[in-house]
Amino acid sequence: MTFLYERCIRPALFLFSPDRVHLMALRIGKLFSFPPFAWLFRLIYHYEHPALKQELLGLTFSNPIGLSAGFDKDGEIPSAIRAVGFGFEEVGSVTAEPYAGNTPPWATRLVQDEGLIVNYGLKNKGAAALRKRLRRPYPLVLGVSVAKTNKRFASEREMIDDWTRGIAAVQGCGDYLTINLSCPNTHDPCTFQDPRLLEKLLAAVAKLHIQEPVFLKVGPDNDEQTIKRIIAVAKRHSYVKGFIISNLAKDRSKLSLKTPKSVFAHRPGGVSGPVMKSRALTTLRLFRKHSHGRFIFIGCGGISSAEDAYEYIEAGASLVQLITGMIFHGPGLIKEIKKGLVRLLERDGLSHISEVVRKEKKSTMP
Repeated sequence: MTFLYERCIRPALFLFSPDRVHLMALRIGKLFSFPPFAWLFRLIYHYEHPALKQELLGLTFSNPIGLSAGFDKDGEIPSAIRAVGFGFEEVGSVTAEPYAGNTPPWATRLVQDEGLIVNYGLKNKGAAALRKRLRRPYPLVLGVSVAKTNKRFASEREMIDDWTRGIAAVQGCGDYLTINLSCPNTHDPCTFQDPRLLEKLLAAVAKLHIQEPVFLKVGPDNDEQTIKRIIAVAKRHSYVKGFIISNLAKDRSKLSLKTPKSVFAHRPGGVSGPVMKSRALTTLRLFRKHSHGRFIFIGCGGISSAEDAYEYIEAGASLVQLITGMIFHGPGLIKEIKKGLVRLLERDGLSHISEVVRKEKKSTMP
């Protein structure tokens, strides 16, 4: 199925800019959200297996493959996302105030690396608009990612107030909530991965008495000491249930890109795709090592095969997310990953995906 996409459909799509293709995909997604088109999608892409189904944090995930935040920014196509086989979707990131996006182009293809440079800058219609749009019951587990509005703030207090307004606006809308601490494409360089700022933010969010599970999304560029401090802060707030690792890679100097530098040298933004997978995995392993079983992890970054997803799960992720892999290999990739995961479980003599995480934890115990 991915072969047909790669040989016939992708060459045609890549004649257009990534921004235009994204807009086309959303329009097609809206069309295929309704019967009989949604039934056709399910007929083509449906595959589920009991070995992949999980109960986590009171939520039922039909499979561990999720659509990462950044594709369906305003929560317009959950039905289509379910129809192509995802087990969960994360919409957003949304912010307290609408933002029209950074100066286009918003995305640049790194074809030789099967990656992207992403510079949307948290383009979205705002948290209030998302709340009006979303309607339960959802066709799959739905997470809502929230970030601070992409603008410069006069003080830390203003930034935290913006965060809490955005979170309060979507509180209760999703099955889980993600606080996106690490978007690399914003005007304000201040990052809430700084443990001091993170403590202030989480203390303010605690006053909202959020009922749904909360995840913190971090980038792949933190050193081990910073990771330990982030974990220590998160442990003080019981409503924080896990981490999403990781966001886009901001520091390109550490990436071995095959795409000619002339293609992207003057393009701002964070890098996605397989080239950042090793850094994301290293970060995930460090977070798991120092968390001592306290948190659930969602792995994200460079997943384009069942082997990639399995590697994240072995490293401690209970769930995984992707976007870029689908762009380069088509929606059929989701079905292929799920089938591949079942084969890998059988190869390793395991009966359920959760055993992979437990097996890895035992193997790394001193």
